[in-house]
Amino acid sequence: MFGGLNPLVGLGLLVLGAVIGYFVRRTLALSQLSSLERKTREELESAESKAKETILAAKSEAASIIEEAQKEEREQKYELRRLEERLLNKEDSLAKEKTDLEKREAAVHEEALRVKSVEEKARVAEEKVIKEIEKVAGLTREEARGKIFEEFETEHRGELAEMLAKLEHEKKEAVEAKAGEIITSAIQRYARSSIADVTTTVFSLPGEEIKGKIIGREGRNIRAFERLTGVEVIIDETPESLLLSSFDPMRREMAKMALEKLIADGRIQPAKIEEKVEEARQELEARIEKIGEESAYEVGILDLPKEILKLLGRLNYRTSYGQNVLLHSIEMTHIAGMIAAELRLNVEVAKRGALLHDIGKAIDHEVEGTHVELGRKILKKYGIADEVIKAMEAHHEEFPYATPESYVVAAADAISAARPGARRDTLEKYLKRLEDIEKVVKTFEGVKEAYAVAAGREVRVFVTPEKIDDFGALQLAKQIAAKIQSDVQYPGEIKVTVVREMKAVEVAR
Repeated sequence: MFGGLNPLVGLGLLVLGAVIGYFVRRTLALSQLSSLERKTREELESAESKAKETILAAKSEAASIIEEAQKEEREQKYELRRLEERLLNKEDSLAKEKTDLEKREAAVHEEALRVKSVEEKARVAEEKVIKEIEKVAGLTREEARGKIFEEFETEHRGELAEMLAKLEHEKKEAVEAKAGEIITSAIQRYARSSIADVTTTVFSLPGEEIKGKIIGREGRNIRAFERLTGVEVIIDETPESLLLSSFDPMRREMAKMALEKLIADGRIQPAKIEEKVEEARQELEARIEKIGEESAYEVGILDLPKEILKLLGRLNYRTSYGQNVLLHSIEMTHIAGMIAAELRLNVEVAKRGALLHDIGKAIDHEVEGTHVELGRKILKKYGIADEVIKAMEAHHEEFPYATPESYVVAAADAISAARPGARRDTLEKYLKRLEDIEKVVKTFEGVKEAYAVAAGREVRVFVTPEKIDDFGALQLAKQIAAKIQSDVQYPGEIKVTVVREMKAVEVAR
């Protein structure tokens, strides 16, 4: 019987164990939940405590800030009251002074009326006395004065002549001494170094192998470069450098910029050379305008027209007897301003006349006429004041000295040009000869460009192939040589090279 109950007992014990396990787990879970709630409650209480502390600290800081602001406000109000009181006192003082001035003005006016009345009475009395004297003497006042002067001149003619000569000599010495002092002071105060421009530019290369690329196959690259820029490229044994030779500084600068672009690009060929030369030409125009603006700013002249500034920038690439014309003009402007200030003349007019005195040289190689005549026309065209034009037009005595400032501009021109090392006479004659050669060549029909190279020993003439054929090129070379020989003075001989280049371009589509 007990054997049959054993499974039931086992099953009951198993159920009992499961129930006991459930209640044990439930008790443990409730205990953990209670512990978690207590921990959460403690953290919540801690957070609330910290929040209260933060709020109290913020309230304390806010109260401190408010108190500080109120304190500053009280101080500002106090300071404003003090300023207001001072202004009121000042206003009262000014009102009192105004009243006193009005009283003094009235007194002065009354005194002036009284003096005027006395002067009128004295004048009437003087006229009356003079008439009485003239009546007694039988001579008018003018006749008596003339007679006295005549007798005095007759008696003291020699002494007067000697005295006048002495006064003139002393005055001349004083004027020369003062002029020397003013000029010396101006030169001493402005002491920019003078450097004469030359006709070559050394161009540094990144490596020796680049020379071959510049020359190109059978020299086609260097020929294209020289034709487009008008600059002779001299490649010798000097390592990592070549020489750009031209009497025109603008051409040399454009050639230098184009070479830099070609080397940076790496592709050196006739088409790329033409492209980079055009880019360099455009960049040079922009640089010229910037140079003009900077020059005007340097001398304190800020309202010149844009066209004048461009022409001013072009003077940076012009020379006069080897002296840079723009630097010469800037130097003249400073010197003219100092001299005008010393003589109490119009400083602004003198400075503008000096800065713009050679503006005609920016285009004198393109247009007929002296640079003074061209300069006057340019300045009139762009509305420059007449007094400035009068100040600049007499610096070569082509026009009369119309104003005191014109003398100042001429003096500043002479001072700047005469400084030691400023100019080279022989260099200017050499450059003038090269210009004359190019001008003679360009008079022939069909000539597109002409460049004097090899120090003036050769002139390269580029013709329009549609106008000049091969036989015509031969005839043109002979005609140019004969014209140069008859019209230009030069040492040695000049080689005339006429280049006729035919280019055919077609696009495959």
